[in-house]
Amino acid sequence: MNLQALSGQLLVGLINGSFYALLSLGLAIIFGLLNVVNFAHGALYMMGAFAAWMMATYLGIGYWWALLLAPAVVGVIGVVIERLLLRRLYGLDNLYGLLLTFGLTLIAEGLFHHAYGNSGNSYPVPEFLQGGVRLGFVYMPIYRGWVVGVSIFVCTLSWYVIEQTKLGAYLRAGTENPKLLQAFGVNVPLMFTITYGFGVALAAFAGVMAAPVYQVTPLMGSSLVIVVFAVVVIGGMGSIAGSIVTGLGLGLVEGLTKYLYPQASSVVVFVVMAIVLLIRPAGLFGRER
Repeated sequence: MNLQALSGQLLVGLINGSFYALLSLGLAIIFGLLNVVNFAHGALYMMGAFAAWMMATYLGIGYWWALLLAPAVVGVIGVVIERLLLRRLYGLDNLYGLLLTFGLTLIAEGLFHHAYGNSGNSYPVPEFLQGGVRLGFVYMPIYRGWVVGVSIFVCTLSWYVIEQTKLGAYLRAGTENPKLLQAFGVNVPLMFTITYGFGVALAAFAGVMAAPVYQVTPLMGSSLVIVVFAVVVIGGMGSIAGSIVTGLGLGLVEGLTKYLYPQASSVVVFVVMAIVLLIRPAGLFGRER
């Protein structure tokens, strides 16, 4: 066994799993609290990466400000989408939300493809996070370690706010019985708008962090979102903790598969999904209805 190669693949898997966790967290929040299947999540992730790249290219705004500004900009776009379009679909079958957000994905990808083409745009690693350190059998770039650490922190903080605070209790109550919650003076429509904007901002935040790791292209989210949906299904639709744990875990499984049998690495997530659904249709952390 080549420990250096194994450690390297597991590290790559952990980095990919960090993005899976962040993206699936946003999806789980939107579905769990709004009951909307947000297929546009991958496009919004791409828009976050492009927002960071355009800020650096045209405005000279660096990575650290982009981490704050890009999610805010994309979050505002999400608020507009929720106010003008998604709000009309609440209470209808999930298929309508899926079709709407799929259409928005095609529009966004088409516009960016027309403007910037299909070739990738590079985004520099911030100077403070350049270089790397040797950890036993593996050399870890500092930026990759930063991605893993920040992803775990943001995911844990989001889980705490939703599951352990009064605000999170309001959000969950609004999902179960919005009319009763509104009777107590809570502005439920505004709460739903903020929830969708936050979930979208998480996708954009992941896009900014992904920009120095991957090429910034109009289609960077289209293949990733399929895997992220599989992660959400395995963890349990709407389960916040399930999305985080499953995202990180499947990233490691994917890395291990690349070492043991590289040909299966692109389908291992879907194999795991099929097995989980056969054994536990609600997902590992989902609640049986």
